[in-house]
Amino acid sequence: MYLVVGLGNPEKKYETTFHNLGFLAVGDMAEKLGVKFKKKECEASVAEAFVGGDKVIIARPVTYMNASGRAVKQLCSKYKIGPENLLVIYDDYDLPKGKLRIRASGSAGTHNGMRSVIAETGWTDFARIRIGIRDQEVNIPIINYVLAGIRKEDYPLFAEACGAAADAAIEFARGKEIGQVMTEFNGK
Repeated sequence: MYLVVGLGNPEKKYETTFHNLGFLAVGDMAEKLGVKFKKKECEASVAEAFVGGDKVIIARPVTYMNASGRAVKQLCSKYKIGPENLLVIYDDYDLPKGKLRIRASGSAGTHNGMRSVIAETGWTDFARIRIGIRDQEVNIPIINYVLAGIRKEDYPLFAEACGAAADAAIEFARGKEIGQVMTEFNGK
């Protein structure tokens, strides 16, 4: 069994902000797998799918970004998911906009949602997909930037990045080694 979590904020006003790219990517994943977010459990909106015979829980925490770890911890506990079967997708200000970076482990960097996940689970050795959001042309404080709406002209770039992140997450859920997923999708 696998758990794929997209980080974001639950209110409609955040739907098209940079900080919701994790939500958008797992939405793309659910759509590609033909499932919908029908359940609310463990402080998350959840969809369930089967990939290659394994059950996959796809989740969007409803705790708001800075408390995402509560939902992740609860879901891992409920479904008995260890760090080797957890994948978290989120935006990353440290990467150029639209670029993917997949890692098998690591720190939270500048991301408060990931800080929460690491603090709550006590793990750093779980897979993550980071979607770059940094735009060299924009010079505003990071907190304002991540909650800003994605510019209309950038929609295609981020739609492509979220689609690629969804494809990578599906490959992870198929049981593909994270190193292979990294080789195939990093830098897209």
